[in-house]
Amino acid sequence: MPHWQELHPLPAPWQRRDDRILPLWWERLCSVTSAQSAALYAAGLFTEDRRRPIAQWFNPAANAALLVAPETSPEWPVQRFGIFYAPPGTGFTRVHSAAHEWHPREPRTPPTEQEAFEAAVAEAARFLQVEMDFV
Repeated sequence: MPHWQELHPLPAPWQRRDDRILPLWWERLCSVTSAQSAALYAAGLFTEDRRRPIAQWFNPAANAALLVAPETSPEWPVQRFGIFYAPPGTGFTRVHSAAHEWHPREPRTPPTEQEAFEAAVAEAARFLQVEMDFV
């Protein structure tokens, strides 16, 4: 278990769900934009559940979710993980965070994809801790 998680465990209502992207993301995105725009958002992230790794948390009691996933097109020279938040009830937003990037053409040069992913997951977990103080 990472050191930060030992100090600040995730709030109890949040469950980790990494198997597939929750339908909630598509529903929320379509509620704030058209289906055509939603299909193009973040390089098709929410229409094509093909890119890995992802980290996802779901709070069924609040109907809220948090997602860490690649948000750039696969052909871009710099790849980036985005953090997306669906707050309780309705809405959808991208969490502004540090750039969790890696260069696929230089897979052994830091930060690697795994290092970028781990940093994004740690930042997302911190976001959940802070967000729970306001919910």
